[in-house]
Amino acid sequence: MRIVSWNVRKAVGLDWRRDPDRVLHVLEELRPDIVLLQEADKRLGRRPAALPPAKVERAGFHVVDAAPGPSLGWHGNAILSRGMLRPKTLRTLDLPGLEPRGAIFVEVGDIWLCGTHLGLRRRDRKAQIRMLMDASPERCVIGGDLNEWSRDPAVLGIGDPWRMVIPGPSFHAARPRLPLDRFISRGVRLTGARVVPPASALGASDHLPVIAEISQE
Repeated sequence: MRIVSWNVRKAVGLDWRRDPDRVLHVLEELRPDIVLLQEADKRLGRRPAALPPAKVERAGFHVVDAAPGPSLGWHGNAILSRGMLRPKTLRTLDLPGLEPRGAIFVEVGDIWLCGTHLGLRRRDRKAQIRMLMDASPERCVIGGDLNEWSRDPAVLGIGDPWRMVIPGPSFHAARPRLPLDRFISRGVRLTGARVVPPASALGASDHLPVIAEISQE
């Protein structure tokens, strides 16, 4: 199963144009089974979707309905599936911290996937990742913009049986230096983790998408 995680910055590209079609074109080319999106909703008002659901469906993706109203996701986190794949169960979680943050869990087969976007302060990130790990079922992959530059999982309190996978520098998309976008897993093996090259990401966001193939241990 191929999983893609991407902070799409409300579909605003490096040219400062909001272009959801460009984001969806990149995703179509990557051919993921599951997509974990961050900043999938606009920030103001009722937080309408930055990627219109009708366009998402036309691109061949199914939107996991995480919240009522015009938003695509939960605290900006959205999950898409492709083709006939449909998650069975959905859970949402509010995370502690200075600013509103959250996460979405979905069950796919006997594996759970979680999409999240952690806070800007490390102490918040550490508390948030602890809550996520405590809330996770036995076999789970957590992916998203973890907003952490250190490659040491211990700074976020991550250790056995959890494993951190860092695909590589994914921010800033114009000159990638920081590995902000990552996966952590328990009971699930991740292979082939990589960052999508800037040329393939089409300048669609200030982050580059990251990919991992997941298989059961």
